[in-house]
Amino acid sequence: MSSNNSDKDKLLQRLKRIEGQIRGIHRMVSEEQYCVDILTQVAAARAALDQVGLAIFENHTRECIMKALSEDESEKAIGQLMEAMNRFLK
Repeated sequence: MSSNNSDKDKLLQRLKRIEGQIRGIHRMVSEEQYCVDILTQVAAARAALDQVGLAIFENHTRECIMKALSEDESEKAIGQLMEAMNRFLK
């Protein structure tokens, strides 16, 4: 992933928060807290992780795909974009 340091730092901060959310979910399960509350936290962690993935996907599109398009490698670029989208949506 090639991006500027500010974007990278923001992603790393988000990932740290997600780590904290996962630890919180672990604690909630250990303490046998209310299932609906745990599911709410799981949904929040999943949404946060999706946002990280979307940011990485956007970076890939803007940098890697644009580079391939500028080098007149549109078929390769489309293939890379479809592969990235397929992996992200699994």
